[in-house]
Amino acid sequence: MAASCSLVCCEEESDSDKAVIVRFSNGIVKNADKLDFTMYKNADESNPRKKSRRIMAVESDRLSYVGNNFGSCSLKCNNLCRYYVGVLNRQTMQMEVHAAQLFNMQPVIRGEETEEPKAQDTNQTYRDKVDSLIEAFGTNKQKRALSSRRLNQVGSDTLHQAVTKAANTVIHQKGLEALQQEVAETEAQGDLALHLPPCNATADRPENVYLFDDLLSPVEFGALEQAGSKMAALTSEELQKMRDGGSLCVVKHLENMPTVGEARDRGSRLAFYLSMLLKLARQKKVHHKFGQEEGCPRIIQTKLLKTFTVETFNNGRVQNLVSSSMRAKLAAYSLALLLHMSHMTGDLTLLHRDLGITESRMTEVAKSMGLTLIKLARGKADKAEPRDTNRQASLVLPLIKYDPFTERRKRKKML
Repeated sequence: MAASCSLVCCEEESDSDKAVIVRFSNGIVKNADKLDFTMYKNADESNPRKKSRRIMAVESDRLSYVGNNFGSCSLKCNNLCRYYVGVLNRQTMQMEVHAAQLFNMQPVIRGEETEEPKAQDTNQTYRDKVDSLIEAFGTNKQKRALSSRRLNQVGSDTLHQAVTKAANTVIHQKGLEALQQEVAETEAQGDLALHLPPCNATADRPENVYLFDDLLSPVEFGALEQAGSKMAALTSEELQKMRDGGSLCVVKHLENMPTVGEARDRGSRLAFYLSMLLKLARQKKVHHKFGQEEGCPRIIQTKLLKTFTVETFNNGRVQNLVSSSMRAKLAAYSLALLLHMSHMTGDLTLLHRDLGITESRMTEVAKSMGLTLIKLARGKADKAEPRDTNRQASLVLPLIKYDPFTERRKRKKML
């Protein structure tokens, strides 16, 4: 029959009286009696948090081991449960039960520096703290989103550095004053610069500043042959009807055309195309049959709808609208065409009436194109000699760059 023993509970023990249980993380020690154990305790016994801290050091012939009951390397089980060790007295067959604490011994290689725990950065933002939590406890989806956001942030920072470097290079090459001047010129033109015809400001002749082929290609000009011949054969009654319909520029050009020759044929074709531009500028919604009554060629109709209208979708259908920006574009192209028709001079007063825009808006378009404005002074003239007082625009090299600040009108003060 096996021998029996009784348990004897010891009196309440302090932390220094607790038994020590060590566990080696790299295996089982064979010769435990040859190990040298040393216990270190914190010297600050007045601090309730530090007085229970212990460090266990073990020396052997080959390695040294260190374990502690605090910090990141300590075992959490010491805080979650209590350990007890029973010591059997074989003479009295009584087992004394003592409180114990467990140390996890890790080998320490001489000459290798141990990493100290990093102190928490107090300057971390809320976003950084959330990112740290996602790295530690986030789901796979959250971690992928965090990685993608950081990659995008790195790409944005790289792009910002490249743009800053390029900007510094341009400033160093051109100079700050020259760049400020270019910005002022761009702001002076405003949105109109996006709707002007292609301009060659360094051209040696006025005809080459706004090339005719950029307004009408040779194929499009050839397609206007039949429509131009009908325009040249209009009677005086038909011209009066066209004048009443709001095509003053076209009628004026037709009345001053040569009677015969190639110049008459060219002028009649351009007059028909100008009449289509003016008619389109007065529209809001453009039908797909636009220009068919006047005999407009298909290629010209397609050009007008594609270049001077905006496509929108309404009730599942595509509609072509003439917006305010497209109306400004029509004004610029009409003025450029009128310059080629009238020896690089155009009548702004008649043109703004035909387009249905204000005179100030027409003047802004002419200034954006760099044209020279001419306003004939009103004076006494002979009754037999009628005098034209309309505002004219002429293309003279070099082009004029207008100052936007000096041309701004002052508002009247309200009394």
